[in-house]
Amino acid sequence: MDSSAPRRLRPAAPSFAELYTPKLVTILREGYGWQHFKADAIAGLTVAIVALPLSMAIAIGSGLSPEKGLYTAIIGGFMISALGGSRFQIGGPAGAFIVLIATIVERHGYDGLVLATLMAGAMMLLVGFLRFGTYIKYIPFPVTVGFTAGIAVIIFASQVKELLGLDIAREPADLFPKIQAIASNIHTAQPETVALSTLAITIILALKRVRPSWPGLLIAVAVTALLTFLLHLDVATIGSRFGGIPRSLPAPSLPVFDLTKMRAVLPDAMAIALLGAIESLLSAVVADGMTGRRHRSNCELVAQGAANIAAVTFGGMCVTGTIARTATNVRANAHGPVAGMLHAVYILLFMLLAAPLAAYIPLAALGGVLAIVAWNMAEKKEFWALLRTTTGDATVVMATFLLTIFADLTIAIATGVTLGSFLFLHRMANAVEVETGLRVIPQDEADTSGPLRDSYDPQTSNREVIVYRISGAFFFGATAAVSGVLDRIGDHPKVFVLDFSDVPLVDSTAARVLEGFAHKLQQSGTRVYFAGASKSVRRALLMTGLRKPLVRYASSPEVAIKHWRRADAAA
Repeated sequence: MDSSAPRRLRPAAPSFAELYTPKLVTILREGYGWQHFKADAIAGLTVAIVALPLSMAIAIGSGLSPEKGLYTAIIGGFMISALGGSRFQIGGPAGAFIVLIATIVERHGYDGLVLATLMAGAMMLLVGFLRFGTYIKYIPFPVTVGFTAGIAVIIFASQVKELLGLDIAREPADLFPKIQAIASNIHTAQPETVALSTLAITIILALKRVRPSWPGLLIAVAVTALLTFLLHLDVATIGSRFGGIPRSLPAPSLPVFDLTKMRAVLPDAMAIALLGAIESLLSAVVADGMTGRRHRSNCELVAQGAANIAAVTFGGMCVTGTIARTATNVRANAHGPVAGMLHAVYILLFMLLAAPLAAYIPLAALGGVLAIVAWNMAEKKEFWALLRTTTGDATVVMATFLLTIFADLTIAIATGVTLGSFLFLHRMANAVEVETGLRVIPQDEADTSGPLRDSYDPQTSNREVIVYRISGAFFFGATAAVSGVLDRIGDHPKVFVLDFSDVPLVDSTAARVLEGFAHKLQQSGTRVYFAGASKSVRRALLMTGLRKPLVRYASSPEVAIKHWRRADAAA
């Protein structure tokens, strides 16, 4: 063995402490001074101003009372920042959960939501400690765009009643019945409610254009609440529907752990865990892109699991990392997780000191806030771009989008991931090349009437020696195409060399195909060499039985040919 050959050094596996140390500990170790705290205090206040109306609006949109959104932002948001693996992550109730939570509450009640969230939190803890957080990144982009757009449509449809002030006794959960109920009751729309919702949306959009640094959501809610109070408008408010919000946190409590109900909410718990993991890690990735930092994905999942358990223990709802609030935190020049912790403290102070004022907030204004949230989260540019790229991506995004709207979020994500996986396998199979970079055509599409080149190196090819090269991942999806090319060799030579230098992996299906091919060549008296296989590829081939005397291994095609010539001369 040539000692001068370069060695590949594998990076050492990260320790437990490196994987699970919260970013809060990291910044404290780096040194945390008054200037850092001042920056975090200002950033936390900025985020709290955005999160305050959103938290109440999301809770109401989910079919819950507004204080449950505040409890979630306070308890869950504090824990995500304190324990998480991202410096800038802001946790709280998220618009992406509205559809899922509303469905769970409608089927199983609030106790069912608490039980499902507790189970989801335990799942996220387990996934984090098993170090599966890095696998969340394999969710295809068309899937996330599809279900996000679908959720945005459902959120907007769910707010039409509040935007128009419609008198609908029981609003259906499914989209088509909901649209029918809205259409049949459109005559009950209240002009005062329509005026307030229109004003709220106008204020938000206008401030975003002319004063983007101003807290448009909070200003819109405050202005409409002030008008409702001064003009004594007859519109639905937080006070009229929910009796206001409490001025303290509730005592922690847990539901009865009934095995039958646990089985009933298990699919919902899995959906909460999956959506929460996707949303939080996407948010952390966005923060990384804005700051150049790197988050710890498994640590973040552990924090998300603990935060979900704590949030519902204190009367809240599902909590996750939120992209818009996290981006606001970064743009407000936060230094680290203390900003997220302070944002939770600010919301708590509002609830303790200013809760009576929330009674005057019109639900039409919060409906306008959610309408803006739905519009922003739809990712319209990405959606249309995917529809125009390839048929495969368009199929995945549309299937996920339509199933989210008309079926179920869990089914939509599972179907989208499955379709995306098959699309990836198809592309990988078509990317496999044999010989001089010629792309392999699938067997059922191949034109077998044309000529086939026998090798990629004319100098080493003649009637006695044939050298073929495979490039790309040789797995079950590519076996039919590759075996079709190999079977077209024609007259069997004395030596057949198969070059694996550009093959990163071989699975058991491909190895079995090669075994059958090697046996056929052996029966005709051809000696078979496998050249240039990496250690992992060679191990996979050997485990299938591809060893002497069936095949021989060489470091390169040239070495294989020299070995055969020496053996042939000796014979």
